[in-house]
Amino acid sequence: MTSLVGGSPPLHRPMKVTIGYTQSCNLDCRVCYADCTRDPSPRELPAATWVRLLDEFFEAGVISIMIEGGEPLHRPDILDVIAHAAPRAMTRLRTNATLIDDAMAARLKRIGLGDVMVDLLGATPATHDALTGVPGSFARSIDGIRAARRAGLPATVLVIMNRGNYRELQQVLDLAKVEGVEAVGVLRPYPLGRMRRNWDELSLSLPEMMEAIAALRPPEGVRLMQSWHPNDANCCWQMAAVNAYGRSIGCMYLRDYVDYGDVTVTPFLETWEHPLYRRLRAGNVEKSCSGCASTQHTHGGCRSTAYAFHGRWDAPDPFDSGLNDGVDLRVLPALPNAI
Repeated sequence: MTSLVGGSPPLHRPMKVTIGYTQSCNLDCRVCYADCTRDPSPRELPAATWVRLLDEFFEAGVISIMIEGGEPLHRPDILDVIAHAAPRAMTRLRTNATLIDDAMAARLKRIGLGDVMVDLLGATPATHDALTGVPGSFARSIDGIRAARRAGLPATVLVIMNRGNYRELQQVLDLAKVEGVEAVGVLRPYPLGRMRRNWDELSLSLPEMMEAIAALRPPEGVRLMQSWHPNDANCCWQMAAVNAYGRSIGCMYLRDYVDYGDVTVTPFLETWEHPLYRRLRAGNVEKSCSGCASTQHTHGGCRSTAYAFHGRWDAPDPFDSGLNDGVDLRVLPALPNAI
């Protein structure tokens, strides 16, 4: 039996909850983790249910709410949910920003949204639009960022690194500077949804990813966020997530692999105590990166990619250069059985 190392800070309740508000979107991104449809499913929870669930989250001590999708603004009732969440928790919206104009930005500011986190898939219309599948989407996203900034909303740009855009990452940083964006998050690709189906075409090797990260030079005033060594955290110890259908999944990057229960019929904190959820929160892993543990205070890296490539929850995260052990990230194994 493999001996385990590590251990994460013990928490009895989560600090952060991510809401996957809808699995619908107005774009057709080739890297979409939710494998979105154009129209929202009738199975998606209505705003009134989310408002009730938010009260449950806050009662449990949650202090941060991230709302994503799909594209949350594809459902107009999201504004009721943001308005309910924002006075009681730091509330962020992950969006493609194509539906943000001056009127929408002003309303988001008025109801207290804390941050707009905008997915850009490239620094040029050609690259971005090729990855979103919708001509003109780059220009509309940039217009949305500008509207948010005019309204006084903080904006963060997120870019999922892949073979289609990794040569433009520096230009994304430079573009952020021009547009008054203070932070850029360069994100790893996850083998989920549509991205999983396109993995052979869009994935990169770990050396290619690390070389691209090392070459980045953030302009003055732009903060670079990235999730590779030595910033490779196991976030399970503090995170919770609920998908558009009310299923507790721990983290949006675990959406294809776990299901801890229906929070519309089971109290949210009961799903937090699911045996697998407790196991992942414990942070006990087969192999840990000391460099990441010293900066992130957790061990073993992401459990989603560890499971996707090894089929074991305690396995090393192959996206970490200290734990990779020769795994070719361009070759994705067959999908392990989810719980």
